Amino acid sequence: MDIEEFRAYCFAKKGVTEDFPFDEVTLCMRVMGKIFAITGLDRERFQVNLKCDPDYAVELREQYPEVQPGWHMNKTHWNTVDFEGSLSFQLLCRLIDQSYDLVAKSLKKAEREALEKL
Repeated sequence: MDIEEFRAYCFAKKGVTEDFPFDEVTLCMRVMGKIFAITGLDRERFQVNLKCDPDYAVELREQYPEVQPGWHMNKTHWNTVDFEGSLSFQLLCRLIDQSYDLVAKSLKKAEREALEKL
C-alpha cells in the first residue's frame, strides 16, 4: 500500500480529515478531530503510526518485524507499521480499521453520535 492508497482508504471512512499540525511533512489522519494515523512524508520508507489494542500490539510485534513500538508515541497503545514490508494489503487495512475504531470509540458521546449520522 502506498501513500495515495493509504489516504484513499482512510478517506473512505466517516468523519476523516487530514492535516499537518506539527510541520509540513508529518501527515495526521483524524476521525472527528482525533488522530488515528500519523506518517512522516520525509521518511525513506513509508511507515505509519497506528493505534492498537495493547495485547494485540505485543502479539503483532512478536509476529511481524514490520511492526514496532510506536515511534515518538505511547508504545503501549501505538505501533509503527512498515507499509513497504511483507505485510499483506488486507492486514494493513485491518490495522488501519482497528486504529480508526479505537479512536472513534474514545470520542465523546455527542461526537460519536455525530459520526454515526455522517
